Amino acid sequence: MADPKGFLKVTERELPPRRPVPVRIMDWKEVYEQGDQAVLRRQAGRCMDCGVPFCHQGCPLGNLIPEWNDLTWRGEGRAAIERLHATNNFPEFTGRLCPAPCESSCVLGINQPAVTIKQIEVSTIDEAFAHGWVEAEPPGRLTGKTVAVVGSGPAGLAAAQQLTRAGHTVAVYERDDRIGGLLRYGIPDFKMEKRHLETRLRQMRDEGTRFRAGVEIGKDLSWEDLRARYDAVVIATGSTVPRDLAIPGRDLDGVHFAMEYLVESNKAVAGDQVPHQIHAEGKHVVVIGGGDTGADCIGTAHRQGAISVTNLAIGTQPPEARPDHQPWPMMPTLFEMASAHEEGGERTFLASTVEFLGNDAGEVRALRVAETEFVDGRRVPKSGTEREIPADLVLIAMGFTGPERTALEHQLGAVFTSNGNVERADDWQATAPGVFVAGDAGRGQSLIVWAIAEGRAAASAVDEYLMGSTSLPAPVRPTDVAIGLQHA
Repeated sequence: MADPKGFLKVTERELPPRRPVPVRIMDWKEVYEQGDQAVLRRQAGRCMDCGVPFCHQGCPLGNLIPEWNDLTWRGEGRAAIERLHATNNFPEFTGRLCPAPCESSCVLGINQPAVTIKQIEVSTIDEAFAHGWVEAEPPGRLTGKTVAVVGSGPAGLAAAQQLTRAGHTVAVYERDDRIGGLLRYGIPDFKMEKRHLETRLRQMRDEGTRFRAGVEIGKDLSWEDLRARYDAVVIATGSTVPRDLAIPGRDLDGVHFAMEYLVESNKAVAGDQVPHQIHAEGKHVVVIGGGDTGADCIGTAHRQGAISVTNLAIGTQPPEARPDHQPWPMMPTLFEMASAHEEGGERTFLASTVEFLGNDAGEVRALRVAETEFVDGRRVPKSGTEREIPADLVLIAMGFTGPERTALEHQLGAVFTSNGNVERADDWQATAPGVFVAGDAGRGQSLIVWAIAEGRAAASAVDEYLMGSTSLPAPVRPTDVAIGLQHA
């Protein structure tokens, strides 16, 4: 185990400092400064190597957290990355983007701040890449079977890597011009620089995975043709239909879905020319929605030079400490200060948007908002509390309602659940034989760690379907819900 007395000697969490706000909003680089290895080893030494490590259960991937904590504390980085890669294809993604349900279920967190599991994870993989310890793992033999993976987000990439390593010939289809899905165009560089994605994609290409960017299945190539060409198909298209806000003024210029804004920003940061880009410079920006996507919009608007940024959330402000109804080891809903919130702007809770107000040119100029009250379990605007907020750019970041349905229904005969997700059986298959569903397309909007776990599990099911048996790990089932996570 790690230092047997580590949790007694070091009782506080230590994380790398974030770069000063005035400095970091001048560029798109990641917000954290380089971590201190001494601090990292000290934090890893706090791991108690519990007899029942609840962090395993808090993580859908079942990451072997005490094992690589111990190896990190001992300075054995190469062994640590081997244990980390045993359960997680992409720790460089989860270590930056996952909200770390493992830390919420850390046993040490009962009476002390939890071990900095997420920071240890990302530092382990960064060290491994820096030292050249991450190598391609091409299969020893080919099976002769072919698999198409549709969607190149974390679920699709995880499924593709597992299936390639099992010896199948795998092609990943992505409708955007570059591979990566939301990792590419939905996540700003200040949260994850795209060099990390490119490094992993190089490894996958060296292993034999084939990538087909700029091909939209259902349009450029039908789902029927795809099924005819491949022995199995994996749907990993994500949950991409944004939840709209159908109130007066919704059609005004300057009111956009968050993902429209983030995609264009990420393309511009990548050096692309983006005609008529949605841009926040010199504008009063209002972001509707208090989740991670909203925070990404806030940080992006700061870097583009917004005059003001206001974030509206319809619900109550979460508590700062774990509430009684979400006891350990559940993942609690807490008030969090993301890096983007540190950079300025105003956060308002219990705010209901009533109307978008426009000028004579048909452009948004303000929002009419009211306090939220609860009536018969419903959240409604409270009469008499209306006020106006200046707004030249409004970004709707209220989540997603499911995958795009038309082509899947008409060409594949896919059935959808009441939640708008693609229906699938316990073996990850959709209603069409040989067609499997992984990630948000079947689960609904969720965490990146769930996407990778589902991609790995679906790959196991595909391998068994093609070969009659499999040795690939299957960390989750379609019906699984990790402790404390209740995602539709």
